[in-house]
Amino acid sequence: TLFRSMWHVRVGWEHLLTTAARTSNEVETQILTRDAKGISQEQMHEFRVSFNHFDKDHSGALGAEEFKACLISLGYDVENDRQGDAEFNRIMAIVDPNNTGSVTFQAFINFMSRETTDTDTADQVIASFKILAGDKNYITAAELRRELPPDQAEYCIARMAPYQGPDAVAGALDYMSFSTALYGESDL
Repeated sequence: TLFRSMWHVRVGWEHLLTTAARTSNEVETQILTRDAKGISQEQMHEFRVSFNHFDKDHSGALGAEEFKACLISLGYDVENDRQGDAEFNRIMAIVDPNNTGSVTFQAFINFMSRETTDTDTADQVIASFKILAGDKNYITAAELRRELPPDQAEYCIARMAPYQGPDAVAGALDYMSFSTALYGESDL
């Protein structure tokens, strides 16, 4: 019976430690949410789940490859090609300025906070579409599919009105009204 009592104490102690760790994690998340302006509770939860999923050794920090996998899961284009590597190196310079090779959760949240609050204006989006369209006042579905990830291209194609200008060609899409609508100046 002494063995059984010790076993119950050990199980109770492990449960207490788990509960304390979970509570500490939740409090930390709430504090970070409050401090990280521009991140909703849902986004914070998504970031925490992603970070923890890739923190395989539970060290509280992600190594470079773990961080890259985490970013990919959140939709960042940091695949192993020249453009993806350049983007990943840009992000690593932000989150790991001392080149330690690891990213803490706080550094990750600081980065995600900047990313989610660094919003473009309608004019910036129009300028970007104009570049993608080769300086034309319209863009075609083929150009969107060539220049954007498939989900983004199809989103734009489904929501862009036909372009009505004098220089219109068959299938021309109006990226200007689409961009304006994105920023609440009209309805999509």
